[in-house]
Amino acid sequence: MKRALALCLSLLPLFAMAQMWDRLAVSPYAHDTAQVRQLRIEADVLTFFRDNEYSSKLTRGYSLPGLWLQPKLTYMPVRQIRLEAGAHALIFNGANRYPCYVYHDIATWKGNQYQRGAHLLPWVRAQAQFNHLTVVLGDIYGGQNHRLTETLWNPETNLSQDPEMGFQLLWDRKRLHADTWMNWQSYIFEEDSHQEAFTVGSNWHIHYGDTASALRFSTPVQLLFHHRGGEQDTTQMGVQTLCNAGVGIQMDWRTGRKVLTAVTAEANALACYQQAGTLWPFDTGFAAQAAAAVNLWKRLHLKGGYFHAPRHFVSLYGSPFFSTVSIREGENFRGISTAYLRADYHYTFARNYVLGAGIEAAQSWLGKSATRSRSQEFNFSFGIYLRACPSFLLKQF
Repeated sequence: MKRALALCLSLLPLFAMAQMWDRLAVSPYAHDTAQVRQLRIEADVLTFFRDNEYSSKLTRGYSLPGLWLQPKLTYMPVRQIRLEAGAHALIFNGANRYPCYVYHDIATWKGNQYQRGAHLLPWVRAQAQFNHLTVVLGDIYGGQNHRLTETLWNPETNLSQDPEMGFQLLWDRKRLHADTWMNWQSYIFEEDSHQEAFTVGSNWHIHYGDTASALRFSTPVQLLFHHRGGEQDTTQMGVQTLCNAGVGIQMDWRTGRKVLTAVTAEANALACYQQAGTLWPFDTGFAAQAAAAVNLWKRLHLKGGYFHAPRHFVSLYGSPFFSTVSIREGENFRGISTAYLRADYHYTFARNYVLGAGIEAAQSWLGKSATRSRSQEFNFSFGIYLRACPSFLLKQF
């Protein structure tokens, strides 16, 4: 078990530099054997204020002022097993009524039940860890933990989506980190007025050469499948199955210097596929993305990149500026190119308390649509965030 813990911790810096979202939204999954037979109370809190100043044909601007809170009890009866039980609450400033359906939607289905005061969900996780394999049931290590490329995963979703629930397999070896999961987003009973929905994903991160060297290379292979329908489905929407895939190359250079502490670069080839349904006005699409980033003084992260889809592409969980289909009006643009810049800063007060702030800007060039000629637009957003994860020992058995 100590070997597994050391392996997980040694692989952590290989996936990304010390950027803000990794500090704010990634949760370590390796077991701490010092907590065996300890009953603890933990609270994971992320407070945020994010303002999206969008004037776009692709999406509307909006703000996210609020927090999410996960209080829970944790217990490790033996060193291989970890059990957690608690609740997840999402609260937006000024809101007093919350719909119950999954937050982060693609299609048009909606639930008709509402909650008062907060969007509240139960939190239950059972986790078993072996030498190289970690099995998770219930609330899985989702969101930023999947370490998907930014074209397939919008970090903002860490603020507002429901916790991912289902099962997860994590496999760690010296030159491989593999994360495979199923997120069951919507369960249906007979006569329900919405569809069953789940996402299946897999991210295989393959490392080359000596993982302890200052200059390292790796290849991410990523797959996402989103399915809606189900045998109990009574709606008229029909089965829908949507896919994203990506493969690329990444370089990570730890300079050992005081100011310029790290440099990374990446390039990715991307694809989307509509296997069933008519949610998208096309069935296949392709895109490419390249980016480079630097870390200054270990805390300041600067990144610039370029995304290009020559004809069609939709990112299931990515930024709307990486898709040719507008989520605002449903228009389909013939091609899109987006150049983007990001600057973020994080400060760690202690291991469990992190303050972060960031600003993002995107310049997009949109192709023709059925009703519009070619156009371009500039959009930006900024935010400030604070994560706190206190833990207290209740009883040692």
